This record gives sequence, structure tokens and C-alpha cells, in this order.
Amino acid sequence: MATFFGEVVVAPSRAGVDDDEEAREETPEDREIRRELEKKREIEILWTLKSGASTESSADEPFACSQFIVAIGRNAAAFLSSFILDSVCWEVVGVVKLWNEWCRTSSTTNVLPTDSFCLFYRLISDPTVLLCQCSCYVAEDQQFQWLEKVFGCMQKEGLQVTVLSTCPVADYKTQESTLTLPSPFLKALKTKEFKEQVCCPLLEQPNIVRDLPAA
Repeated sequence: MATFFGEVVVAPSRAGVDDDEEAREETPEDREIRRELEKKREIEILWTLKSGASTESSADEPFACSQFIVAIGRNAAAFLSSFILDSVCWEVVGVVKLWNEWCRTSSTTNVLPTDSFCLFYRLISDPTVLLCQCSCYVAEDQQFQWLEKVFGCMQKEGLQVTVLSTCPVADYKTQESTLTLPSPFLKALKTKEFKEQVCCPLLEQPNIVRDLPAA
């Protein structure tokens, strides 16, 4: 049960779990399988910010970033492609490699658009402006790892983060009929640190944001 509006909660479930299975001790083989799965589900982030070669996400020093725009989901990623990235003003500087039930990115170490569904772009005229197109599925157990590794590479001071995501109109909760709503339409959520004017109306309760955008 949520204690305040905006809290992320996960409902417990005992579906498919009986008492005998729950009480069964983990065998060495089970532990080995679990360790292999956890290792396989680790997220890797490769950057080419300094030189032409790819480097792991554990950079020595965080790089400067003033604006970070993240498009999560196929529709949001397509919006960036059509209206922002359709020019020579951007260069690919990073890629996320991950593996889960719904996503299989390439094992190559090259940063190429064909190698991943999660790419980072840098504005050539202002290297402190970064974009991220994340059209792949990031599982619940990978979301914190994704955030930790991505934002662990950036300087936090003066950083403004904008997240773009979409959801079906049928999921929008309102007293009006959804048939009369313009589609698509834009709503916003913001933190108390954001002091600028919001470009669209705020999202009303009890609507919520889920998954990676919520994280």
C-alpha cells in the first residue's frame, strides 16, 4: 500500500508457490545457476567520449553534463529520431548492452546504432548536452543498475534531466470521456528542484508513471 502519491510499490504475489517449494533449501547447483543469471543480467555501458575507442562505464572522472534528455519506449525514441536527431548536429557517444527476457543486445564492443536499442548522443556544438534513446525493455531488477551506471558517469551539479515516455490513452484516469480527449496529448511531472515554467499541464492524480521512467 502506498503511503504517499508518487511512491513506487510492488504488490506481493504467492501465485505458483507452495509451502514445500518455498521451504526447499538452495542447492549448490541452484546457487551457481543464480550467479550465472545475475552475471548475465549485468548492464554494461560503453562510452566513446574521450577517444575513438570504447571504454567501460567505470570512468575515472565524471564528465560534465548540463542537459540530459532520456526517451524511454519506442514512441518516445521515434520522436527524438524524427524531430531532434534528424541532423548532423549529433554524434553517438555511448551504448548500453543488456540481456533479459525481452531484450538481447549485441555482444560487440563497438558503439554502432545497429548494436543496441539504447544509445547515447552528444550535441557537437555543446558537448554537455546528451540524449538517450532507450527503446529496449529494462527489467525491474535492472532499473536501479541502469540508473546507477548511467548517472554515475555524470557530474550531478547543475544537471537537468528530462524524461520522455508514453502510455496508452486508455490508461489515463480522468472524469472526462477519453473519446473526447485529443490524441496524443502531453502531461508533465516535475521535482521541487525544477524552477522553470513547465511547457504543459501537470499530470493529475491518481495517474502514475511506471517502470524505468518512474525510477
